[in-house]
Amino acid sequence: MNSALLRLAATLVSGVVFGFGLSLSGMLDPARVRAFLDITGNWNPSLAVVLGGAVFVSALGVLATRRLKHPLFDGAFHLPNNQVIDRRLIVGSAIFGVGWGLVGLCPGPALASLSLGLPATVLFVVAMLAGMLVHDRLVDRKLPRQTSAGAGADTRLSQPR
Repeated sequence: MNSALLRLAATLVSGVVFGFGLSLSGMLDPARVRAFLDITGNWNPSLAVVLGGAVFVSALGVLATRRLKHPLFDGAFHLPNNQVIDRRLIVGSAIFGVGWGLVGLCPGPALASLSLGLPATVLFVVAMLAGMLVHDRLVDRKLPRQTSAGAGADTRLSQPR
């Protein structure tokens, strides 16, 4: 089996496990997510367990990458080289957080929620994709990139293999 097919299979399995986990944990229910984010009102702390589990799994992944010379289905890890905390990062994070708090969905759960066929979720995903397209076509090309690796260094993730 070639490496491209193995990468595709690993991606598919990871996506299915991620979507199943989101569904099982209740992260597809916007009301439950908003209740978790509402720490001054009717707070529902149950999703803290989900977040704790995600941190644990991510920590295992970070530890594994430190010990491996390369990923299982690729010759090298492709990590961003930008480590600058700048205005673009802060504004983007704020927009993401406000949107998540208002709507109760972020991109992963929104895509998984499409399987439920709810019109509000479909509208959210269409708006999310439109926002991504506008950003990529208009905004991203006009803003200068700051780098920590020196002038001219590319801060984007490596191109697909």
